[in-house]
Amino acid sequence: MAFDEYTANRIRELLSGENAEEKPMFGGLAFLIGGHMAVAVSGQGGLLVRVPKEETATLSSRAHVSPMIMGGREITGWLRVAAEGVQTKRQLASWVSRGVSYARTLPAK
Repeated sequence: MAFDEYTANRIRELLSGENAEEKPMFGGLAFLIGGHMAVAVSGQGGLLVRVPKEETATLSSRAHVSPMIMGGREITGWLRVAAEGVQTKRQLASWVSRGVSYARTLPAK
């Protein structure tokens, strides 16, 4: 499945003015800050969002949010947000901001 170009464009709009890099990753389109993936439009629908590892469990209890599973394993520090959880600009902006804010705390690559 190809990633949702509409959602990618919505993220581009939110990140205008940011020094964000785009890269195809995981069958989707990732947005990197300082060389670190912050958020991605998933090829499976919805978003992948990078968060502090210690917040993964708490945030994954929210509606439309689950831990990211890759190769049958949960990836701590990453969340999958279903498309239903990013329908409004406010919902999307909240998740994009969370991923970007965390990526900014990491040393630049």
